[in-house]
Amino acid sequence: MTQTPTAHTPAQGQARAQFTVPAQHPMVTVLGSGDSLLRVIEKAFPATDIHVRGNEISAVGDAHEVALIQRLFDEMMLVLRTGQPMTEDAVERSIAMLRASENGEGPEETPAEVLTQNILSSRGRTIRPKTLNQKRYVDAIDKHTIVFGIGPAGTGKTYLAMAKAVQALQSKQVNRIILTRPAVEAGERLGFLPGTLYEKIDPYLRPLYDALHDMLDPDSIPRLMAAGTIEVAPLAYMRGRAQPRFTNVLTPHGWRPIGDLQVGDLVIGSNGEPTPVLGIYPQGEKDIYRVTAQDGSWTLCCGEHLWTVRTRDDKRRDKPWRVLETQEMIGNLRAAHARRYELPMLTAPVCFPEREVPLDPYALGLLLGDGCLTGSTTPSSATQDPELAEALETALRGVTVRHKGGPDYVLNRTKSPGDVMTMENPVTRVLRELDLLRTRSHTEFVPDDYLYNSAEVRLAVLQGLLDSDGGPVTQADRTCRIQYTTTSILLRDDVISLVQSLGGVAYTRRHAAEGRKPGFASGRDVAYRRDAHIIDIRLPEGIEPFRLARKRDKYDAAGGGGRPMRFIDSIEPAGREETVCIQVAAEDSLYVTQDYLLTHNTLNDAFIILDEAQNTSPEQMKMFLTRLGFDSKIVITGDVTQVDLPDGTKSGLRQVQEILEGVEDVHFSRLSSHDVVRHKLVGRIVDAYEKYDTKHGTQNGTHKGRGGKAGHKGK
Repeated sequence: MTQTPTAHTPAQGQARAQFTVPAQHPMVTVLGSGDSLLRVIEKAFPATDIHVRGNEISAVGDAHEVALIQRLFDEMMLVLRTGQPMTEDAVERSIAMLRASENGEGPEETPAEVLTQNILSSRGRTIRPKTLNQKRYVDAIDKHTIVFGIGPAGTGKTYLAMAKAVQALQSKQVNRIILTRPAVEAGERLGFLPGTLYEKIDPYLRPLYDALHDMLDPDSIPRLMAAGTIEVAPLAYMRGRAQPRFTNVLTPHGWRPIGDLQVGDLVIGSNGEPTPVLGIYPQGEKDIYRVTAQDGSWTLCCGEHLWTVRTRDDKRRDKPWRVLETQEMIGNLRAAHARRYELPMLTAPVCFPEREVPLDPYALGLLLGDGCLTGSTTPSSATQDPELAEALETALRGVTVRHKGGPDYVLNRTKSPGDVMTMENPVTRVLRELDLLRTRSHTEFVPDDYLYNSAEVRLAVLQGLLDSDGGPVTQADRTCRIQYTTTSILLRDDVISLVQSLGGVAYTRRHAAEGRKPGFASGRDVAYRRDAHIIDIRLPEGIEPFRLARKRDKYDAAGGGGRPMRFIDSIEPAGREETVCIQVAAEDSLYVTQDYLLTHNTLNDAFIILDEAQNTSPEQMKMFLTRLGFDSKIVITGDVTQVDLPDGTKSGLRQVQEILEGVEDVHFSRLSSHDVVRHKLVGRIVDAYEKYDTKHGTQNGTHKGRGGKAGHKGK
């Protein structure tokens, strides 16, 4: 819009401007219904004469004021060109921004930039900021990982955060939205309220539900909530991703109860590498469930504990893994008789620190499989494969493997000139050192120095076991599985542990000795005296299970073992236990728990909103902030003048401003009564209370720093 001179000369010291409204914009859009917008402008500039004739508007008055009016109409036309109507509130805020700019207090943003920033369009309406501070708040959400929106009621803190969350979900920036509030009014009495959990908490979460219904198709909301894409829960219930204190978690030095861990301790992540524990949060006593996979592996956790899973449809459609709570999957574990939820596997073998071992690991595997370790005679081995006898001799220093006849080989000490006859056989000495001497086939085991050693050592032990007592099992039109058999329960469990630590899966079943048809050896029947434990194994691609040529060739010819997979088979109640929650630094937040299962409890790829945060305690605020996962965003909203915490309890929202102000990637957006977008009277009420508190030294209606049954001391 341009200023044009007129034939009339303004009085001395005055200026005149004339504006022409383009024909495509009806004058009613510029002046408002019944000239309502024009009256707002006239009220704001009482000393300026504003006249309208046809599609022309003229203004005569102080040069500074006339220039402001000209800028105002220019900004209004920019907004109208976007198809957005102007309102009385929008005109008032535009005038306030222009005056602030003229006084040197103004923003870089123009009124049109503030009023035309669209966040979300839904069901025929567009959500956008209405004030400068609201725009800066929305921009901060785009630029920062954690944003605090602090200000009085009615300033749009929660509503705009919700719009940004829905926008992020629809644009696939995040996979889920988590909405939470502290249910302070219920306090410890929540359990005594009638109805189900959702009926009890519904009043405290209703504002969040209402905002969702404004922004999404109401019919889609139950579906999104059922799928875990949107979670709405009180803060006290959201925090409880927990496992019993005695549950084992894998560390670089073996298994440790999760309740014994401390911040800074290392646990094993999904990539097999150590990752530090960032936070530990006792959760109190909770209902516990046993989560069991189809390979028999299991662990314990609470109903809110998080699991990374995917369905066959997710995989077929190349969708990302989803995160679900334990309780969300109960009763939904099958899809057309197939197990629905696949669990992630280790992406690489577990990286344990390398330990020195007294015996070659491959030789140990061969001796556990084919050797005689009783110590009553010279150590020996029985095998039909001379290749294994040769490998054994190569691996054992100071030992000569002598063929005795048939499948039998004796492990004699290699004698040197000057040796005395009483020198101990090196194999016997090492077996004694490893506590394996005098073990028999049903009592053998893999020593810890081999179980928790480097991946190379663990694989070598497994290869020795499989070359001696295992083998490939081919099936028509299917990949090849590996089978291993032992009569030792200890060795069965150790083989399973070796397989799982390398990223594989192992299924075990028992073949009872009783009633079993006798075997045949040396021309006679031989009865079975011990139950046999049969383990079916699948190892990841790239991990070779055999060194023995005939077994390796058969395995490779069948196309290898395929992809190891785990699916959740059952989730069953397992009583109540004291629980604890940990946070780890791994990028995907996964850590290895019992039976090498991968689970986690932080919040990745999520947009998380904590509403009414003034009613959190400092401990709750810290717990919430440290639950942040990777590729997630947190918005925390609250009004520090309306704290409902019990007397003597500090507000976490007030304290966190002192702690995190100035921390990189954390932003505090502060809104005021000028940003109230409800009834104008709300802004005046907020100002009146602030003026009263300033005059009387009060806060929330009570004296600052003083107690009182109705007061809120120093929150």
